[in-house]
Amino acid sequence: MAIQIGDIVGRRSYQCDLLFRVVKISEDESIVELAGEDMRLIADAPLDDIVVMNRDEQQQIKKKIIEKEKSSFRLFRQDYQLLRHKMEYSATGGYDKNNSYFKLPGKVLHVDGDPYYLNKCLELYKKLNVPVYGIHMKESEMPEKVPALLEEVAPDILVITGHDAYSSSKGEKNDLQAYRHSKYFVRTVKDARKKNPNLDQLMIFAGACQSHFESLIRAGANFASSPSRVNIHALDPVYIVSKVSFTSFVDRINVWEVLRNTITGDDGLGGVETTGFLRTGMPIKSHDNSNSQSTTAEV
Repeated sequence: MAIQIGDIVGRRSYQCDLLFRVVKISEDESIVELAGEDMRLIADAPLDDIVVMNRDEQQQIKKKIIEKEKSSFRLFRQDYQLLRHKMEYSATGGYDKNNSYFKLPGKVLHVDGDPYYLNKCLELYKKLNVPVYGIHMKESEMPEKVPALLEEVAPDILVITGHDAYSSSKGEKNDLQAYRHSKYFVRTVKDARKKNPNLDQLMIFAGACQSHFESLIRAGANFASSPSRVNIHALDPVYIVSKVSFTSFVDRINVWEVLRNTITGDDGLGGVETTGFLRTGMPIKSHDNSNSQSTTAEV
């Protein structure tokens, strides 16, 4: 069966351990460009190394990924409940539980090089109640277009991600030019930091699979991938920035407390101490004639 764009495939040379989408086929049909189905990896492969995965094979591989996703979501919800109890105590002064209050979590601008991943992330943001503005653009376009978006959206948190990959044939691991898209992520972070140099006024996550972690952190990212040059999961950026969004602005976030809830962990993700963005306010006044009750709300 002929390989077509959009097919879900595996690589024989890697024992079909990951699922990929075919995104491009060379004119002579000898090379295909692949994007990870769950991992933020992009790769070129010979056509004869590619095999189309049937539904049962896909489900078998996805089952392990889904279990990891559920575990990360469960851990995040546990952390969120702790944050919520702390927030309620602070908002009410620890005394009057009958007072109503509202919360303002940090607003996210998520720029993604993959529209499929972007939609998947937006679904999770919605599930977690994180305010987000999402937009898809090619990684190569990000340095020119993201600065204007920052002025338009005025986010508290910026996510710059998509696909990336390290190629040993292009250089050593410390050579930025040996990476597919790291150079674009680095330029985008630098330009964003020119507009807002304070790491606690604009939190930045940058990178994808195998990205040049050290360059991204030096450029001004709070969190980045990938310290061990491993693949990261498509949803990892969401868990990191959601933790920051729902942490109070008076609290600093321990890096490990953020990484432990991700799917990839500290091999694929790292960062620096960062202040949260959540602010609480009160009261919420009811303008109808019904009895008022204690409430929490997002505005």
